[in-house]
Amino acid sequence: MKLTGRTALITGASSGLGAAFAEELARRQANLVLVARSEQVLTATAGRLRDDYGIRADVIAGDLAVEGAATAVAQRIGELGRRVDLLINNAGFATQGRFETIPADRDHQQVMLNVTAAVDLTHALLPAMLAEGTGGIINVASLGGFQPAPYLAVYAATKAFMISFSQALSAELHGRGIAVLTLCPGPVDTRFFEVLGSRAAAIGQQLDPATIITATLDALITGDTILVPGWRNRLTARAATLLPRRLVLATAERATRRVVAP
Repeated sequence: MKLTGRTALITGASSGLGAAFAEELARRQANLVLVARSEQVLTATAGRLRDDYGIRADVIAGDLAVEGAATAVAQRIGELGRRVDLLINNAGFATQGRFETIPADRDHQQVMLNVTAAVDLTHALLPAMLAEGTGGIINVASLGGFQPAPYLAVYAATKAFMISFSQALSAELHGRGIAVLTLCPGPVDTRFFEVLGSRAAAIGQQLDPATIITATLDALITGDTILVPGWRNRLTARAATLLPRRLVLATAERATRRVVAP
């Protein structure tokens, strides 16, 4: 998929992988629509990217974890006169701990952001891509989506959903001009663990955001449908699909129990 001159919409664009996506896409001369709650941060980022790379960058501030948020984003895109060629569903967060101790409303917000917002935005933006016969979708899942993760139960389940959803969508859209790529990184040095509350859940080979984003955009261009950056992370993902489920679950519980306070 050609990126120069295209318009990419990035959710969770104010920091972490979202900000890294914005930087690399602008460097490759793609125009941007940046979506996150932090309007001040987005505005500053958009202004800098316009100055540094000479691209168009628009900002849509809003909380994608609320009902109807994707519809509002799509409406604003129309008001801006933009057509999105590349949708990057990156926004997300995690909760950790024993399930019964996690506030129900916080887990609800997690499902709304990690799953519902991505599905709703895909529904909103895919028809225009199909009408043009070209476009792309990158869904950010996680290495944690390949197996259940006790004490991160809802997070891992949302990422398992994203892997399954993205892979099914890539098969449906094969030959119709739309590339769909699932990104499944291990731990990344971003604000993710700050929001989570600890780094105890940082399991796997850690890579820096810029390395992951470069590999992701290159994989999109070459037509890959799933990317697990880092050879150790690829081994972990493969083992989770081949080993007996009981063994995978027991191993995951031992690895993740550190997130539970003694």
